[in-house]
Amino acid sequence: MQLAAYAVPFTVLPAGIWRLRAAFDAGIGPGRRVYIVFLSVLSEVLAFTAIGLIARWGEVFPRWIPFLRSRRVPTMAAVVPAAIGAAILILVFTLLLSVSEIRGTTIQGDDPRAGSPTLAAGWESAWYR
Repeated sequence: MQLAAYAVPFTVLPAGIWRLRAAFDAGIGPGRRVYIVFLSVLSEVLAFTAIGLIARWGEVFPRWIPFLRSRRVPTMAAVVPAAIGAAILILVFTLLLSVSEIRGTTIQGDDPRAGSPTLAAGWESAWYR
């Protein structure tokens, strides 16, 4: 169980690195660049919260939190937000992927660039989809 909790931030890390590399690609404006960096950092921070499931700070509120210090964290305070977040992500990305595949566009609604995996045909389409 501990190994799985410690592995979660490392499973998110490759996507964050890929995003950061794309953020500093030519042709991306400063606003979009800040958004991509923020998204990468936020993803890693949220993934790190999985360690709270096995660590003391996930069981008892830290002393620096007023009115809650050293009190037990209610189980539902962790389960409900995690379940809602997972359900929203699954729904949103399943719908986005399905709609973009049906329409033949990117998630933003643009036409895919040349060499895009969504344009793959034959055996390559099975690999990319």
